Amino acid sequence: MSSPWSLFDDHLRLAVRLTPNGGRDALDGIEADGEGEAFLKARVTAVPEKGKANKALMLLIAKSLRIPKSSVSLVSGETARKKILRIDGDPEDLVKKLEIFLG
Repeated sequence: MSSPWSLFDDHLRLAVRLTPNGGRDALDGIEADGEGEAFLKARVTAVPEKGKANKALMLLIAKSLRIPKSSVSLVSGETARKKILRIDGDPEDLVKKLEIFLG
């Protein structure tokens, strides 16, 4: 399985599958879809209205990686379950943080 992130010079892009109304805010590990594309599974308690779930996702990622919430932005998937996030910072450091957090 490939990894759900792509490294760039000054940021990392992370593929996420979000479940809104998920009962709790959590990152549930890495999984692959039917096409073999890897993504990070995430759930938030926020509802998918007016960007609330997207904001909750970006805050969850920022808290989990212990980075400023301003470092996380939505690249694509505003109204879809599958999203691409941009996380600004040293990409190798961010990957290490993700790997540590996900165990």
